[in-house]
Formats: sequence, structure tokens, C-alpha cells
Amino acid sequence: MATDDAEFRIERTSEGDTPVILRMIKALVDHERLTHEFTVTESVLRDALFGARPAAEVVLGYVGTTPVGFAVYFPTFSTASGRTGLYLEDLYVEPEWRGRGFGRQLLAHVARVAAERGGNGLNWSVLDWNESASRFYQNLGAEQMQDSLSFRLRGQAFDRLAGEAR
Repeated sequence: MATDDAEFRIERTSEGDTPVILRMIKALVDHERLTHEFTVTESVLRDALFGARPAAEVVLGYVGTTPVGFAVYFPTFSTASGRTGLYLEDLYVEPEWRGRGFGRQLLAHVARVAAERGGNGLNWSVLDWNESASRFYQNLGAEQMQDSLSFRLRGQAFDRLAGEAR
């Protein structure tokens, strides 16, 4: 186990990091009480993140040689502004490493990536029961959206609609 005095650093991931990313995703899904939705395998994740058309990017946060957190993000586009941004799919720090500013550093890294790419913001969702995450984001100056609702189309409804496209 790394010590608290080791420096925190953030690194882009490579295909070899897939097992670590999968382990952290599983821990996050367990924390979010969504274990029933966890179906990703190492092979599927590797292809999604490092295949011919990567769906998202991942960075890992380390203390010494120990991976302690990660951020998963992908590009967005606003038709209203004509600008790009990033969508933060997941931000996670292992429970024993929380409270040390690592989540903030991971989020700042993602914001910097968005800015370097000409983006003007970040978007993400928080489960409505996750008050500590909501406070964390609000303390950074993030605004909770009041004028929109999130929707998701999956399963048979998705298959049915996708089948209508010709």
C-alpha cells in the first residue's frame, strides 16, 4: 500500500490498464447500487476504450504505484453555442483515499482537457440520493440543472425504436 506522503499523479490509460479500470468500475457500480446493471467484461471494455473507435477516454490517479481513482469522459457538442465540451461519465476515488483532494484533481484534469480542446464546459449526472457527490460538485461551483430531465432508452424499447430506422 502506498503511503499518504507519496505524490498524486494522473496518467492516461492504455490497453494494459483495462483490468484496473474494470475493477474500479465494479466498485463504483456497487457504490451506486447498480450491480444489477453491471454486465461489462474485460474484453468488451478493452474494445470500447482502446479499439478502432474509442467510445471514451480514461485517466487513472495514482499515489505512488497504487491506482486510487479514475475519470471516464467523452466529447459533447452544443448546437446552441457551436462549442464542444466533455461529458464526465464516471469520477471515482477508492473509499480509503477520499478526502485528500484526489477527486478534485481528477475533475480539474478533465476540465483542463476540455479547455485545451476548445471546449467551454463539462456535464455529468449524479444519482439523486448521492448527497455527498452533489455537495462535492456544488462546492466546486457546479450548478444543478433545474430545467432539464435525463432520459434513457434501453432494452426492448431501444430495440424496437432502432428497428424502425431504415
